[in-house]
Amino acid sequence: MNETPTMGWFERFLTIWVLFCIVVGVVLGHLAPSVFQGIAAAEVSHVNMPVAVLVWFMIIPMLIKIDFSALHTVSEHWRGIGVTLFINWAVKPFSMAALAGLFIGILFRPLLPADQINSYIAGLILLAAAPCTAMVFVWSNLCRGEPHFTLSQVALNDIIMVFAFAPIVGLLLGLSSITVPWDTLVLSVVLYILVPVILAQAWRFATLRHGGESALVRVLARVQPLSLWALLATLVLLFGFQGERIIEQPAVIALLAVPIVIQVYFNAGLAYWLNRRLGVAHCVAGPSALIGASNFFELAVAAAISLFGLQSGAALATVVGVLIEVPVMLSVVRIVNASRGWYVARA
Repeated sequence: MNETPTMGWFERFLTIWVLFCIVVGVVLGHLAPSVFQGIAAAEVSHVNMPVAVLVWFMIIPMLIKIDFSALHTVSEHWRGIGVTLFINWAVKPFSMAALAGLFIGILFRPLLPADQINSYIAGLILLAAAPCTAMVFVWSNLCRGEPHFTLSQVALNDIIMVFAFAPIVGLLLGLSSITVPWDTLVLSVVLYILVPVILAQAWRFATLRHGGESALVRVLARVQPLSLWALLATLVLLFGFQGERIIEQPAVIALLAVPIVIQVYFNAGLAYWLNRRLGVAHCVAGPSALIGASNFFELAVAAAISLFGLQSGAALATVVGVLIEVPVMLSVVRIVNASRGWYVARA
């Protein structure tokens, strides 16, 4: 579809809206905790249903663009797929383990509760051990990423995650057995991939059948703003869920955020640079970097609760990942978009 932005001023000032929604979420979560606790309780297997619905509104407009008959063209982007797989499974979990050990285990140790140090490190490792499933469609769309590549990469990561998550976590945490929350993993894949893909493709087919390509263009123009509105609403909910916790433990949350932020920029930068060195198109390198850097926080939170308990440092560390995921990834999107000229000059 068209490569030019369609959101105008709203999209250009998205960072401001994000910051506004973060503040609103924290304030509302502190002022009306019972309301957000009620919404947070509407979950199945640690997957929050209101958030899942908002995710549908975020990604269905993007999935409508995908022509499944063109998925065979993804083979042309094998280098981008290789880079993303390398970052997700050979770099990211291990780089987070190193960063967590350095910052939480050494540099910040005097500033954190001594009995939670190892638990914090475990939570950070859980956060990095699985790549993001749903939100990457948003990031890919914002950097004009190749939608077929994004969908194929996410599907491939989901398959690998079924087999690789437990061994990698077990290796890095030194545990002989890992309790993988399979219900959370399966339900997340169904809710965040299968259901929206089916709905989007049914909508696409019906639109093309009754109105042709021009009708599809009109539909996309109408529904695309829903993605960003749903993103902002999701932010209000996520920060509202943790409003009291943020106000009660701001220093701990800020310290836990440091290795997460560094890890995101490191892995995104490495993936972006490798793609450029290999001559991969920018429309593939952008989502490759973003997929390589983002985390599957629903699975991480569920695994942390299952292994260490709801009130553990591990659970808090994964929640910090939830809180900073959107604003940090939006900054990566801005970097990817701003560096397009530099990237294309080499590629």
